[in-house]
Amino acid sequence: MAVKKITQRWLYNSFLVILVILCSFVVVFSFGLRGYYYNSVSHAVKQRAGANETLLLTYSQDSTIDLPLQIRHMVEDFSDKDKIEMMAIDNQGRVFITSSGFEPDASLEMPDYKLARESSNGIGEFRGNVSGEEIYAVTYLSPVNSDELSAFRYVTSLSKVNHQIMFFIILIISIGIAIIFFVIMSSSYFISSIVNPVSSIGETARRIAQGDLKARLTKTHDDELGDLCDIINHMAEELQTTENMKNEFISSVSHELRTPLAAIKGWGETILSDKEMDRETMDKGMQVIIKETQRLSSMVEELLDFSRLQSGNLKMNMGKLDIVAEIEDVVLMYTERAKRENIQLIWNETDSFFIVYGDVNRLRQVLVNIIDNAIKYSDSGDTVTVSIAQQDENILITIRDTGIGISAVDLPQVKNKFYKANSTRRGSGIGLAVADEIIAMHGGSLSLDSIQGEGTTVTITLPLYKEKKNQQ
Repeated sequence: MAVKKITQRWLYNSFLVILVILCSFVVVFSFGLRGYYYNSVSHAVKQRAGANETLLLTYSQDSTIDLPLQIRHMVEDFSDKDKIEMMAIDNQGRVFITSSGFEPDASLEMPDYKLARESSNGIGEFRGNVSGEEIYAVTYLSPVNSDELSAFRYVTSLSKVNHQIMFFIILIISIGIAIIFFVIMSSSYFISSIVNPVSSIGETARRIAQGDLKARLTKTHDDELGDLCDIINHMAEELQTTENMKNEFISSVSHELRTPLAAIKGWGETILSDKEMDRETMDKGMQVIIKETQRLSSMVEELLDFSRLQSGNLKMNMGKLDIVAEIEDVVLMYTERAKRENIQLIWNETDSFFIVYGDVNRLRQVLVNIIDNAIKYSDSGDTVTVSIAQQDENILITIRDTGIGISAVDLPQVKNKFYKANSTRRGSGIGLAVADEIIAMHGGSLSLDSIQGEGTTVTITLPLYKEKKNQQ
């Protein structure tokens, strides 16, 4: 398969290009050569015809010269009769004398004579096949008034010219074939020097793809193929490292999805089967279904955002916004939940307003994620405090809680994708990774400081908007 694929790529990308170039060159060369020879023939015939026309004018101006006799001598004694046949045409359009000495054919076709009579300069040309032979003919109407002479016609065969043209075309085609043969021979070694290592790389890659993460390549070339071996070996090592993280993430997400689905299914079946259920119980069940559905929707949206970040397709609709107003809205949104869970949510209000340049929906998403985590990882009686302050040309948003905190071992990794420090609390393990990426896309930073058992402080740093700054 590797041989077939590489050979095909070489055939399409190299050999066909060379073949097309050579064929194009042969075609252009053929047409150019043909035009050059035909123009040379045309020029030579016209030059000779012009000389005869000048001579005819000279004879016509000399009253002592018998013009009809001189016309006959001009035709019969035509010096280039071995190459060009000269004909004299009378006023009835019939050839009455030729340089060949043979009696003219009465049915002879003379399209050039017709063209000469119709043209403004009295010259007509024709190139084509007549009686199985390709010829070039040109007719010059007589420049003098004569009772007998209407025009001189010059005809030459193009057979020898065509033979010469064909010789050069065959020569250039032969050279092209030799070039193609040389390219094939020189390229075969190069292709074989790639095919064998690629086949080995492909076999190892297939083993890795089938789950053999211990498979490794032996580097034999210190070139691009050698670099590819190093990359595949490194890839295998990284796959081994991330395999456990992937399994843990799938297990965590499966659990997070199963819990709300079980609640939705349970209450749905209960409401459907209990026809005599009282209104209060039904309302309670519907509230659970709506709450768990919203929870599922939030999880799915979080996963989609993470996917967009990984693929680089997360778009930002940037603009000026008052970050204080956005914080107040998010705090208000979580106030009732905090009360239900007996957690004190404090917003250190400020009379100032701070303008930042960013995507209002994405920044709100970050604030929602951080405050939701602060409440999630806090217990009854704990406190979550939100504040904002200016530091030089930045603003600092601080969310501090007195919850369970993060261990010193887990703290450096909590912003990594799929990492979940505490498996006893709900969450997919990608919320902080998404939030960190969004803040970074705004030119800011997200940092965490935590002591296990005492609480966690999250600090979001964003640059203040400046009118003269060219925001993208």
